[in-house]
This record gives sequence, structure tokens and C-alpha cells, in this order.
Amino acid sequence: MDTPIIPAAERTTAEAGTPTTETDRSAADPEPHIAVAAASGLPGPGPQRTPNDVASSGTDARQDGTAPQTTADETARATAAADTAEEPPATDGTADADRTGSTPPAPPQPGTTADAAQAETTADAAQAETTADAAQAEATADAEQVDTTPAQPPPTTDGIVVPGSTPDAHVGTPTGTGGSSTEPAEHQHAGTDHNDTADDGPGHAGTSHNDTLDDAPGHSDHNRHAHQGQAQAYTDDGVPNPAGADDAQEPRTPEEAGTDDDAEPAADAAPPPPVDPERALAAVGWELDPRTLREQAPDPAQLRVIRDGLTGKLDTTLDNRSRARLLSLRAVASRILGDLDDALGDARLAVTYAEATGEFRRTALARARLAEALRWRGDHAEADRLFAEANSPELPDRLRALLHEHAGRCCYDQGRLTEACLHFERALDLRHGEDAQLNARVEVALDAVAERAAADGFGPPPRRPEEVLGTPRPPVATFDEEQQLWGYADAAGEMVIAYRYAEAQPFHEGLAWVRRPEASRWALIDTSGAALIEANNGYRSVVPFSEGLSWVSMDGKGRWMAVDRMNIVKIPPGYEEARPFRNGLAAVRQNGGWGAVDLTGEVVVPTRYHRLGTPLADGREVDGFTADGLAVVELAGRRGVVDRAGRVVVTPAYPTVVVHPVAFLVATESGRWGALDRRGEPLIDPVHPGRAAVVAEIDRLLTDASPVL
Repeated sequence: MDTPIIPAAERTTAEAGTPTTETDRSAADPEPHIAVAAASGLPGPGPQRTPNDVASSGTDARQDGTAPQTTADETARATAAADTAEEPPATDGTADADRTGSTPPAPPQPGTTADAAQAETTADAAQAETTADAAQAEATADAEQVDTTPAQPPPTTDGIVVPGSTPDAHVGTPTGTGGSSTEPAEHQHAGTDHNDTADDGPGHAGTSHNDTLDDAPGHSDHNRHAHQGQAQAYTDDGVPNPAGADDAQEPRTPEEAGTDDDAEPAADAAPPPPVDPERALAAVGWELDPRTLREQAPDPAQLRVIRDGLTGKLDTTLDNRSRARLLSLRAVASRILGDLDDALGDARLAVTYAEATGEFRRTALARARLAEALRWRGDHAEADRLFAEANSPELPDRLRALLHEHAGRCCYDQGRLTEACLHFERALDLRHGEDAQLNARVEVALDAVAERAAADGFGPPPRRPEEVLGTPRPPVATFDEEQQLWGYADAAGEMVIAYRYAEAQPFHEGLAWVRRPEASRWALIDTSGAALIEANNGYRSVVPFSEGLSWVSMDGKGRWMAVDRMNIVKIPPGYEEARPFRNGLAAVRQNGGWGAVDLTGEVVVPTRYHRLGTPLADGREVDGFTADGLAVVELAGRRGVVDRAGRVVVTPAYPTVVVHPVAFLVATESGRWGALDRRGEPLIDPVHPGRAAVVAEIDRLLTDASPVL
């Protein structure tokens, strides 16, 4: 489980008055040190401390066990610190006796440290002062040596740890010159969008992050890796081990600490650290019921606390991205606790917020969590549809495998055991058998399938995608060799539209363009064969309908315009070429250059590129923009990437660019392959002979595991 966030109560450096240099702050912020109390009455090495360690006595112990001379400023600081100490410093006087050879002074009382310090002059004070100065200089030199090499956060990208960094060390505390900050991470990142716990990798401050599931690149996964400094500030069980402990006081055993009713709490003692509910949910060790294939919480009480924490975060969250994430995660907690009505309400609202963001992966996760809530309620038809809608080849393989696994469980609930096995097999194929946790879960699921099949059989045959999605299979164009004409047949092979067309396009969105033998113009028909647009409208060239619009040309050579099914012109003529709309955008060519327009006809990507088409890492190529709103463009033989707003993400500078679900694969002139992150920054050096090796390395660099569904 992740180390808890350091609470704001530990910000003691400035409060204790300890001077802090610019270098000290940058070193101490990411990696606070633990102050170790020295045993009373024992000379020898003092505590290992940095300038940011706060001791209530106000003075540093020397390595030889003696106390150095204090200046007036140090004495004043010591007095203020001593007033808040839990108990007075050790009073056995060993250090003073060793240094001066005289009787130790009387034990100092709180508030009288200055007088005691000024009284520490003896006949050999000059020698002692010289010794103290030397010790101080040595301690200062040591501290400077430590603090001039501050810990640096590992370079990260969206959910990917950059090679050469330490994945487990993520510094969430901003460093700077304005003093140290140890506020909880959720306050430090205010105004930024954090990704789903185990969904989307975390991100950089001030930026918007895509879920990664994570799998989405972007930043080192703060939902899974503890801050390096926090690992030192807390013990393994989460008990505070503050760096501001009094170096001079005697160590106390747990028994002594528990029986001292009169002891005042230390001024810098921290309360129990808050645990981020998203991290806590990601760290829950779910148990899979071998009969129902449903997750079970090992500690329902803890899960209720986590759900309450998610509710608390929702109360202060306003942006669509964060609300979609938090609502869908709360739906997960409610579902497993058995509160299915609450889970369904949260999950539906989460989908609404996710769709409002326009982010493909975030929407897919929200739909999958809604599907699981529906599955547990027994609404299998809608759950099947949502799993099918969420699962896209443009998602990372890790997430797709998880979606197939959960879709298989939904089929298992329905007794569709053959279809369930197909989903489980696909999940294993996507991960190439390298995901041990997935392998273990699928093994449990297959055992359950075998037991159930032995009793009840494997159930109905697998369904086609159209059946799962609830969309009727459109008539299929069929050619008659004798008549040399086209017609349309249904799924059973029965002719539903007679052979009468010289040309016939496939049905898209329930519409198809057809041309009769006696006509040179195209007509539009529906699945019954009724004409919606007659041939006399004069369209010599047409493009299949997509997202409610079709590109048509009167002369068949250019001046393309977009019309709807009622033949209303939505985008006026003026383009030399046009591609079908995809994800709200269509590639168009004008004056020899390629760009893109939206459904209203507004030019969102200037028509200045020599090519616009997007090859994907799985070998496919889309004729336009991906579901994430990215397209590969070419300019003067060099390729780059633009987004749906026309912004250049990758400057056209590469012979080849391929869009990966979480990165961009790029090739050099020499044929070597590397990768850029989704911001266009270098991720993997171009040293690989093929892109398959780059894809494998990206998968190894992903910091997040399977998202919580």
C-alpha cells in the first residue's frame, strides 16, 4: 500500500526558526530526513542531521558528545524551541564533564536555556571555544555536502517512467525558494486533473492528464508509488516518524510513552497521516469468488471508509474529468459493498461527465464501470453492449484485455460459456501470457466455466457484434451473375431489395447510395429500398454516410459538399477531395493541401499539409483522426502529428510516425525506431531495429497496473 501523504502539520522548519538556505529547501522538500534522538549519558556520534532537522534544544550535538558554544541568536532560538519541548534535555552532564573536566552544571530548566548557555565558561574556555568552532565547521561542511545534492524527481511521461529513472520514487512536493512545503498531494496539485487511480497515470502540476490507467502516458504513477520523502517520514505501518523530534531528549520506550499521562505532546508531532481514498482503493487486495466470479472486499469496513473519502473529494471537485473519475470509482466501492442502486446512479452520472470531456479512454473506463454495475444487477443486455462499446483497438492492450475479461464474466453469468471462453482467450492473447495476475484470474474463471458446463452445457452459440451492440445487421449487397445487377439480402440470405442496380454501396447508418443502369446519377435508399434522395438531384460522385453526413459532388471531379439524409446542404461546396467523417472531423483537400473540417464545416486544421492519414501501431490505418483526436500529417516528406484543434503535437520532422495508444512511434532516416510521449517529448531513443521492440519497451515502462473496474 502506498506510503501516506506527509500532513501539513509537519511543516516545522520555518516555525522552529531554523535558518534554511535555498539549497537546503530544494534538498529537504522531496526527501525529509528523520531525526534520531541520542541516548542519554552516552558520548559518541551525535545524530545524523541536516539543516532542516528541528531540535527543540536549539543546538547541534557534536560528534564527540559535547555541546558547542552557542551564539546569542542560537541561544534565543534554543529558548523558543525549548518552551515547546515534550520534556527537558538529558541532565546527566556527561558531555560537559568530558569537555571541561569540572563538575557538571545544574540541569537547565525550560525557558532558562540562554542563562545556562552563557554560564558555560571555564578557565579553558578559549580552548573549548576553538574546539566547538572546529566541530561546527565540520558539521557545516558535512551538511553542505549533503544538501548541495538534492534528490531529483524521476523524469516521467504520461503514466510511463522514463528509462534511467526510479519508478518508485516520485516527488510530489514542489521545490522552490519560498520555503519547504509538505502539504498533502491533493492540495499541492490543486487546479490540475489527476488521473484515475490505477487508470491513468498521474501528471505534472498545472497540466491535464489523461488516466493511465492508466496505461495512458503522462506522468509517474502517484496512485501507485509513494513519495520518496514520505517513505522516510513514516514507518511501514503508517505511524508518523517526524523529522522534528528532539535530538537531545532521551529515547522513550513504547511502554514509557504509553504510561506518561502528564507528558505534553511535542509541538511538531504529526497527526495520523491522511490516506488518499483513490490510492487506498487501488491498493485493496480484491478476492474473486470462484463461483460467482465477483470481487469481494477483504475488509468491508475499510471499503466504506474509502467510499466516504471519495465522497469528500467529490464535494470539492467541479471539473468534468475529476468528477467522472471519482464518481465511477465510488460506483466500484458501492457495487462491491452491495449498494447496487447507489453504484448504478454514480456510474451513469460518471459516464455523462466522461463523455462531456471528449476523452476516449476516460469514457471507455466509465462505461466499463457502469457495465459492471449493470452486470451485478442482472441487466446483462445493456452491460454486454457497454463492454462492446468500450473495447476499441485504439485502447492500450492492457486495458482491452481487462475489458475482455470482464465481458467474459458477464457472459458467464448468462450461461453463454462458449462466448465467455472466447473473451478470456482474447484477454490472454492481448497480454501474451505475461500478466501473472490476469492469468491467475482467468484460471479461476475457466475452472468455474468447466464446472458449470459439466452440469448445464456451454449454452447458446456466440453472438455477432451486431447482436451484442443491439444494432440490426443491415442488408448486404448481393450480385446476380445472370442479370448483372445488384440487390440486397438479409442475414438469412433472403433478398429484401430486388436486383435492379448497376452499382450499390454498402449500408452505413441505415443508408446506401445506389445507381440504376439507366441513370448516371446516384440515389439514396434506406433498408426497405425506399428512395430518400432521387437520382435527378445530379450527384455523380458520393461518399457513404458517416456521422449523419455524406460528401457529394455534382461533377464527380471536385467541389465536394456535405448533405444530410434529407438532402439539406450542411457544408457548402469547395473541396477538391473529402473523406468520411470520423470522430467529428473529416479530412479535406483544398488548393492542393490537406486539412480537416468539423461537422459544421469549420476548418479546424489548415489545408496546408501534403497528406493526412493515420497509421496505428496495430497495423491499421485510419482515414482521418483517431478516437483521441490525433492525426498524422505530412509536410515536405516529413511527418508529424496534429490534434483535433489543429495544434501541432509533433513537428513534421520524421520519415515515419505511427500512433500508439499511449505514445508516438517514430523512425529515423537510418531505419532505427524510437518513441515520443503524447506531448511530443522524447521517450525512447531511436536505437531499435523495428517498432515491435519499441512497443515492448513502452509496455515495460508503463507504471500503472490494471485499472479498478
